[in-house]
Amino acid sequence: GIVLVAINPYEQLPIYEQDVIYAYSGQNMGDMDPHIFAVAEEAYKQMARHEKNQSIIVSGESGAGKTVSAKYAMRFFATVGGSASETNIEAKVLASSPIMEAIGNAKTTRNDNSSRFGKYIQIGFDKRYHIIGANMRTYLLEKSRVVFQAEDERNYHIFYQLCASSSLPEFKDLGLSKYWHIPVLGW
Repeated sequence: GIVLVAINPYEQLPIYEQDVIYAYSGQNMGDMDPHIFAVAEEAYKQMARHEKNQSIIVSGESGAGKTVSAKYAMRFFATVGGSASETNIEAKVLASSPIMEAIGNAKTTRNDNSSRFGKYIQIGFDKRYHIIGANMRTYLLEKSRVVFQAEDERNYHIFYQLCASSSLPEFKDLGLSKYWHIPVLGW
């Protein structure tokens, strides 16, 4: 398949704007510079042409920009499918991100908000190739982090959030205060 190597510049660049989406829409692979939108366009065209499921695998090191690349691909599909304004599916799918990050992200020496799990996002299209929904599954990759963290690293964020919230009335029935006497630092 097609392979795209992208580098995270750690800053916003004007190469992911709406006009760039439209520039790549309808183009053949190789007609323009390599880009996540070119990969997304090829998958979109193949889905429409052959009426078969397509996959885009986004892989890389911690902090490489995998989540951001997935967001850009979803924005491309929502825009070219004419459903960006109708359903705002990208926003709906990504609205779950803070909750998922609390449960599956931790502080590493290289990234304060490093995802410790894999994500599988399945986007559903109707017969007109408009996005009609999405389903996200997560796969925990580093269960060892629950019981051990290297020096200068932290556990999953959710444990620290529970500790910080243990005195709230809605958490009283969970009995957290008698077990959680850990200083909460690093926020």
